[in-house]
Amino acid sequence: MKNWKKEEALKAIDGLVLEITSIKESGRKSAHHARWVTNAHRILQEIFGENSAYYQTFRNFSWREDGQMIFRAVDIESAIEYRHTKAFNSQLEQAKGLLLAAKDQLETSEINEVYEGSNTAPEASELIQIINLGEQKLRKLIRKTPKTEMEVQNKYEDLMIANDIKYSREFPSIEYSSKKYIPDFSIERLSLAIEIKLCKNSEKPLIAQINDDILAYRTQFKNLIFLIYDLGQIRDSDFFKDSIEGNEGVIVQIIKE
Repeated sequence: MKNWKKEEALKAIDGLVLEITSIKESGRKSAHHARWVTNAHRILQEIFGENSAYYQTFRNFSWREDGQMIFRAVDIESAIEYRHTKAFNSQLEQAKGLLLAAKDQLETSEINEVYEGSNTAPEASELIQIINLGEQKLRKLIRKTPKTEMEVQNKYEDLMIANDIKYSREFPSIEYSSKKYIPDFSIERLSLAIEIKLCKNSEKPLIAQINDDILAYRTQFKNLIFLIYDLGQIRDSDFFKDSIEGNEGVIVQIIKE
């Protein structure tokens, strides 16, 4: 699941709305429409959750006429396609209204407040809460430039304690490829390992280290968070994250000094 930020989510919804005009021009059954629907499903699901009215309503659009059709026309096929196209355009307008309503709610809420999961909503909500801890609160707690990773780990632990998150520290020990790997924090009920990194030198060795960690931790955990406190060594955060987040269930958070 993508780790959405509020401004990024709003921009994504705007993008979906802006595409609607060109989708009407490309028509029903077009590649453009199929791609747009797939992206919209994913974006609404990741931002608002499977149990949200926005996702559930959008996924029920058929993009065709579903009611009974009675014709007296000679060219039946053309008449049927006309009805389908009319329903297609009408549902695109409804989808536009739905997306704008979703944007309205997000503009007046925090992103973690709009998520409604399915049967695992409590776990999903807690995972989002943990993701937000690093991005929104950790930097505020660190007043002096840290010299060691343990300093950052201790501040992160303070956040988890303050937010009543039950966790294990430096557990479990994982044997992989003749080496021992121990995550800084783990949350068993979420199948989550959290690793804190302090980037004070070149970013390249850090990427190699994280890739090694992923191979080991994935033997026991479905979800991995790598939180990197950067002292100015990472030049392109998006490029750095993209090279790692291609792995399913892996989230990279970069906190700038």
